[in-house]
Amino acid sequence: MGRKGAAGEADTSAARTGTERRPLPLPLRLLAMACAFAAMVAFAVVLADLTLDPSPASVSIAHTNLHPGATLKLYLDQPGFRDAVKQIGGNILLGAPFGILVPVLAPGARGVLRVLLLTAIVMLLVEMAQGALVTGRAFDVDDVILNTTGALVGWLLLGRRLGRAVHARKRKA
Repeated sequence: MGRKGAAGEADTSAARTGTERRPLPLPLRLLAMACAFAAMVAFAVVLADLTLDPSPASVSIAHTNLHPGATLKLYLDQPGFRDAVKQIGGNILLGAPFGILVPVLAPGARGVLRVLLLTAIVMLLVEMAQGALVTGRAFDVDDVILNTTGALVGWLLLGRRLGRAVHARKRKA
């Protein structure tokens, strides 16, 4: 039989007793949460500027889309591949900060389903405000889908690990 190291024994005994995994020390946790909060505020400013800024030049082409995939099809049917990548990639990138920052800011929302649900709700509200209040902008369900996909990508790449590092997770016996 192979020997277990001290770390291996500690991990298995912690798992058996139902104790918590150790998060970062408190000063580092507070610093991480403060940085995440500042990043979320900066992101909110950028999001507001990008989505709620009037666009009189696009009044004639802005239309409400309630059919998932319809705008994606329009993007992909464009002759300019670069424009499609810009639109689709931009919407995915716009959602990524949610997947990264929400698990750090809200320990109760560290799981993928909660992050996705929170992102979808926020993006639905942004799209509704955009469609109702901003000239040259319209509600588009595909934007919500792409933003939520971006949150999933952010959660998979960084959010899950950062959330675990900052907040303790109880192990089940």
